[in-house]
Amino acid sequence: MTRPEHYRFYSAVFPILLREGANGQEVLLHLRQNTGYMDGCWDFAGSGHVDENETARQAVARECQEELGITVEPADAEFIHLCHRVAGGDGRTYYDLCFRIRRYSGEPAVMEPEKNAGLHWFPTDALPENISSAVEAMLLPCLRGQPYSEVIHDVPVTP
Repeated sequence: MTRPEHYRFYSAVFPILLREGANGQEVLLHLRQNTGYMDGCWDFAGSGHVDENETARQAVARECQEELGITVEPADAEFIHLCHRVAGGDGRTYYDLCFRIRRYSGEPAVMEPEKNAGLHWFPTDALPENISSAVEAMLLPCLRGQPYSEVIHDVPVTP
């Protein structure tokens, strides 16, 4: 059996912004548009790829600044979950790193209106029906304190 010498994978970061709302814990989501991936679905606000020569904490801080206009110090991004997503909807394999954002300055706002149709705080127990596969697969494990999960072809693997 011939095997490729190198296996290509991608890394993405997902900031988990939580707050206490009138009806309990809420999570900040944004409505995707014009990205070519899960447009029309609510997704973790401020998520994105890890760039070359950047750590995951640096990436999550950069994405929060670029997409939400908030300043996050890398030390205030607490790693809480890793999801190994194999051949998802885009055919790629990802290592998705979730970080609870403990502290930030500024007020979250839509900084990329061409890709983001709006921000909304949703109760974690009353999410909208049209959520991204990332929110569907990773939010509950993050809230439960589960450090690792797997998704194969967009189907979560039960531990």
